[in-house]
Amino acid sequence: MKGQAAVALLLALLATPVAAGEPPVVVATKPFAESYLLGELFAQLLEARGLAVDRRPGLGATEIAFRALVAGEIDVYPEYTGTGLLAILGEAPRGDGGEAYRRVARVFRQRWGVRWLPPLGFENTYAIAVRPDTAREHGLATLSDLARVAPRLVAGLSPDFIGRADGLVGLHASYGLAPRAVRALMPAVKYQALAAGEVDFVDGYSTDGAIARHKLVVLADDRHFFPPYDAAPLVSPRLAERRPEAVAALVELAGRIDVARMRNLNRRVEVDGEAVADVARDALRDLGLVDAESAAADRAGAAREDSLATYLWDGRGETLLRARRHLLLVGLSLLAGVAFAVPLGLALERTRGAAEAVIGALGVLQTVPSIALLAFTIPLLGIGFVPAVTALFLYSLFPIVRSTYSGVRDADPAAVASARALGMTEAQLLTRVRLPLAAPVVMAGVRTATVIGVGTATLAAFIGAGGLGDPIVAGLALSDTRMILSGAIPAALLALALDALLAVVERAVTPRGLA
Repeated sequence: MKGQAAVALLLALLATPVAAGEPPVVVATKPFAESYLLGELFAQLLEARGLAVDRRPGLGATEIAFRALVAGEIDVYPEYTGTGLLAILGEAPRGDGGEAYRRVARVFRQRWGVRWLPPLGFENTYAIAVRPDTAREHGLATLSDLARVAPRLVAGLSPDFIGRADGLVGLHASYGLAPRAVRALMPAVKYQALAAGEVDFVDGYSTDGAIARHKLVVLADDRHFFPPYDAAPLVSPRLAERRPEAVAALVELAGRIDVARMRNLNRRVEVDGEAVADVARDALRDLGLVDAESAAADRAGAAREDSLATYLWDGRGETLLRARRHLLLVGLSLLAGVAFAVPLGLALERTRGAAEAVIGALGVLQTVPSIALLAFTIPLLGIGFVPAVTALFLYSLFPIVRSTYSGVRDADPAAVASARALGMTEAQLLTRVRLPLAAPVVMAGVRTATVIGVGTATLAAFIGAGGLGDPIVAGLALSDTRMILSGAIPAALLALALDALLAVVERAVTPRGLA
């Protein structure tokens, strides 16, 4: 019955129809609250103007998002002029906000055909924040003060900030800032870590609602290291050239969002825990960009419930679509893994001298962190589905090769000797004796690779592959437990269902005597 239920679940996932229509505008964000919120503003405004939208939230660091934009894999994401200047162009700050915008707008268009649309109206510069007690204890008011005591402090920084020219690298060059230790933390988690005393200072943004919530002290940039960070939509060459109606819709936001409004919107998401979609819908209504009555009706229909069960039930349609995508990622990578790893394991059994070296090399590959392996595939394959399947395929090799080699090598010696005595050739021994006897061991490796694949595939959301990792990544950025669970619970159930299905396959391929 367990196997039948698993088959029924997988068939239901595969049978769900997929909506068809015009190619959507692909709206992406980076994995922090304000980016999610701006991306949702873009998406809802485009939808209000009659355009289909495909959301790619939490795509990853700046380099990933920008590379995806240049490649045409996404159409628009919210970016900041200072980030474009330092992190992408690698240039030092220059002039005021207007000069920085003109510089990035001109160079990006010349080099990549990428367009900076007019700024949204607010600047969101980096803010290095400490707890009030830390500021009092060390006499901290400026970044120069922090640099003086940094060797005794622990920093909690966003992964994107640690390696950027306008982040920790630049602060070290400009201020000599060298913390005793650096912990890479997701944007929402770092404020909790700071409040709990697990780190001593964090990077944030001047519009973050969490700064006021935790009553943090923002240190002055006394050497004016950080450049202007005016927020603006960054659009792909494809969108700029082929979809003027989409560009016109996004330009409607130009100059409409000031710092006070953005800080209030961030507070509603980060502090009050309101849904990003609801906050974005209210903002568009307040700006007069969507009909007030329809927006209010939509918001009433999308009100968040306190019950996790209700939250999961209301989002079941989206969850089913994500599960299908997740299943496709895992299924394709697993099929490719089996097709490659089983013959390799059989070949290694025939050349045992090289077996341990090859399997050891695959074992080393298995130790590479999942997110790092995904990142390694980006320069060659870009972002999205293909690099995710490639990384999952590589992760599947070790358990399948190891189990195939061990199972065939250790097949019952007495049975093998008897078959050889009867005159069987080595090929017959392999196909009729060794491999059937090894079937349970081989399937154990396949089942292990499958469960690993389901878990690892959740991280593929960081490179825009979709699946059940999307709500997990978004929930981590927004500190929304229900959103995290809306991806984690279905992923766990999918892993159990696939394992149960493979258990049925294992029983079917196991010789009756062994069963």
